[in-house]
Amino acid sequence: MIKNAFISAIPQEEKEENRGSVEFQVFRFTNKIQRLTSHLELHKKDFCSQRGLRIILGKRQRLLAYLAKTNGVRYKKLISQLDIREQKTR
Repeated sequence: MIKNAFISAIPQEEKEENRGSVEFQVFRFTNKIQRLTSHLELHKKDFCSQRGLRIILGKRQRLLAYLAKTNGVRYKKLISQLDIREQKTR
């Protein structure tokens, strides 16, 4: 699974420290989004899961906006690593 590949890329001594990092949180949300999207392809009328997906998308969007504002280099690296579209600026 993708999750294991990303976690194995993190050095062993940093695994426990990085669980709260913005990159790790965005990665976890991305995995949840992929799982919910595949679930909703089979169950189109599961409105509770649709609501959960929208909530997780919003959380990921806020984290990415924070990361883009504070550190653009880390943001660009994360976007390219996870193959996420760049967020729109207002």
